[in-house]
Parts: sequence; structure tokens; C-alpha cells
Amino acid sequence: MSENNNNLAFVFPGQGSQSVGMLAELAESFPLVKQTYEQASDALGLDLWALIQQGPETELNQTCNTQPAMLAAGVAVWRVWSEQSDVRPDWMAGHSLGEYSAMVCANALAFEDAIKLVAERGRLMQEAVPDGVGAMAAIIGLEDHQVVQICDQNADDEIVSAVNFNAPGQVVIAGHAGAVERTMAATKDAGAKRALKLPVSVPSHCALMAPAAEKLAAKLEAVSINTPEVTLIHNVDVSSHAAGEVIRNALREQLFKPVRWVETVRFMHDQGVNTFVECGPGKVLMGLNKRIAKGADHLTMYDPGTLNKVVEQLNG
Repeated sequence: MSENNNNLAFVFPGQGSQSVGMLAELAESFPLVKQTYEQASDALGLDLWALIQQGPETELNQTCNTQPAMLAAGVAVWRVWSEQSDVRPDWMAGHSLGEYSAMVCANALAFEDAIKLVAERGRLMQEAVPDGVGAMAAIIGLEDHQVVQICDQNADDEIVSAVNFNAPGQVVIAGHAGAVERTMAATKDAGAKRALKLPVSVPSHCALMAPAAEKLAAKLEAVSINTPEVTLIHNVDVSSHAAGEVIRNALREQLFKPVRWVETVRFMHDQGVNTFVECGPGKVLMGLNKRIAKGADHLTMYDPGTLNKVVEQLNG
């Protein structure tokens, strides 16, 4: 019998948290991990487990491979959690791609459908902007409104915009490579502590992704979307939705609109969430969330040690 916890949120990481060898220790203890990857591999006709365990890293980091690999990772960890504990969160969210993991774990989207969908999402994103045309960069140490303003001032006839509001003082920008370079230089002149170009070829969440979003919309129409069984907060509007059509539109818009992560975490915290658990490889979201919701507990789950810590704390 599951036990819902209104003060608990599970959050799912997205692209950038992947690494060769991820979840290996968890898989040694819990066969569910490899079983989840076998399901994903069957759906794609690609041995995803071999890819994440053996690499090469360059192939894992290709967007069309990273996205299903990370989706399966989040779902695998959730399935292990569900086997080890009756405690269930009343809240879920995912950072960008992680929103699809949250959708699966909230029983709003079938796992096989989601795997195929995100592989196609990755392919469409890569296809939308040729290599070298787009870029992304992290800006550290400025206020959100400063970064937005500097983007506007340096776009010229190109596109550059603030696309990931990740934590206070940490904003990611994306757009045409030249406009991103100009904006990076201008943010340094304005007092940014760092302006760091990210090792990605796809400028996610900016207007350059609009063509990919329209093609993704057709794919979204072909899958069944149910009302999430928990309150699932979407990136684009910091809201939860019940209707399939509204959720489809949120997922479509997510490709070319900003990830409002700070607002998402703050909203859940304001609603009484006092424990955030990152469900998937790494500690990226835990690090961000600690800076956003300072009064809450922040945990992560990706290997037997971290899993046991969460089980002990939440099972009480």
C-alpha cells in the first residue's frame, strides 16, 4: 500500500547529467535497472545499456542517444525506489528532458512511447540547427534581468536568449554562436563572475528550436497522454495540467521556451514541499535546488549508498 507524502517532491535530471558507467553499481544490486534498459533498447533497436556502460562518450553525448539514455536512467531509479519503499511523492518535476521522466513516473506517459519520443526529440533538435551554427553558455554571477537585457542588446540580427534559469545567479543562454560569443563578452564587462561556453552543439530552448517543436508536435499527437497521478509542474509555465492536449502543448513549447527551474522549485517549496529528491544519475539538480530552497532537505539517488540514505530518511 503506497503512502503519499505532500511534503515530498521527486525531480528528474536532464541532458548534461549523463556519464559513461552511470548506474552500474545500482544495476549490480537491482536487476530492475538492466530490465528497464532492455525495455528501452527493444523500443529503439539500440543497445542502450552497452552504450552507457562502455561508451564511447562521444556517442553517448549525441543528443538523440543522450535523451533516451537519461530518460531510462530516471525511470530505472524510480522503479527501484518503488520496489524499496511505499512512500510516494505528491509532487514531481523534471529539468527539460527530465520532464519526460517525470511524466512516465507519474503514469501520464507509457515508457516505450516516451523512449521513442525523446529519441525523436533529440534527432529533431540536432537536425534543426547544423553543427557550429548554435551555441550555449552558462553565465554566473548576474541577476536574471541583467542577462535577459544583455541578450537583447547583443542579438543584432541573430538570436540569443536566456533559456535556463537554473539557480540564483546562474543562467544559461542559447542562440546563434556569434550572438552567444558577443553576449558572453558583454556579461563579463557587466561583472559576471564567469561566462562559460557549454560543450553542446544544440542551442536548446531558444527560438532556433521552433521548427523542431512543430515536428515534435505531430509525434506528440500520436501518443496517449493521461492525467498525471501526482502534481507534475511543467517547465514552461510552472503549472500542473490534467488535459492531454494542454500537456502536449507544454511539451511542444518546452523546446523553444526557457526552463524556469528556479520558479518551479520555489513554487513547490511555497506549497509546503520540504524534501526534494533527485531521481537519476548525478547531483546536478541537488546542487541547484540547495541554492533555491535553502530551508528544505535535498537528497539524490543514483547508487546503493544514496538509495539507502533516502530510504532511511523517508521510511522513517
